Amino acid sequence: MSSRRDALKKIFNSAMIAGSGGLVWGTVASSATKAPLALRPPGALGDDKFLQACVKCGQCVVACPYDSLLLAKVGQDKGIGTPFFEPREIPCYLCTNYPCITACPSGALITENITKQPEPANIENARMGLAVIHKESCIAFGGIQCDVCYRACPLMGKAIVLEKTINEFTGKHANLKPVVNSDYCTGCGICENVCVVEKAAIFVLPVDKVTGKTGDHYVESWKKNDEERIRPQKESQRSIDDDVNSAIDYLNSDNELFDE
Repeated sequence: MSSRRDALKKIFNSAMIAGSGGLVWGTVASSATKAPLALRPPGALGDDKFLQACVKCGQCVVACPYDSLLLAKVGQDKGIGTPFFEPREIPCYLCTNYPCITACPSGALITENITKQPEPANIENARMGLAVIHKESCIAFGGIQCDVCYRACPLMGKAIVLEKTINEFTGKHANLKPVVNSDYCTGCGICENVCVVEKAAIFVLPVDKVTGKTGDHYVESWKKNDEERIRPQKESQRSIDDDVNSAIDYLNSDNELFDE
């Protein structure tokens, strides 16, 4: 009887170990394929393509002269073994010769992603993320003069500008409020790194997490490219309208419908 009980215990324990092992490996597999908030090196492919292309060799990490890049570990939800950086610790310092991209052997980091034709590759075209400002904790928005992030920004006056407003408390002094321009922000995170408050009031997140989309059914007429986008639609609609008007004219024509 005891031997049977022992056998059942062994079976039960084995099942528990197998189940917990499956849970652990399931978690590992999930963290290896999902990285919704990871900030990648400059030139990185879109996140899904990046996770497929990256061979986790670590050569970009070795090539970085500032030790900005880290390799993700189990449980970090950044894609195990893939490179990322944490701006509050060490930001990307935008090396003009982009050694991390040059070192990548698999095409997960490419110069095409920092290139605006017909100009050559330029690190200032990197879009690793987008800085956002939490106004409630930014002391500049509270009336204290602070422009640290503005002055530290490699694209000062472009990626971050200062908006001058009247101090609401005194009615005399000016408030200098930092504003991020998404057209120029590289996502390097230097602003986050130097932010003087306890928990950074300006921080970088992946671009797709902090930007919206207007939608094709809206026309931003002040943008030349958007006007060009709808031009074929206008011409197509004009052709349809001409056909409809022609058909209506035909149906309304007595000469065509009745013989004399």
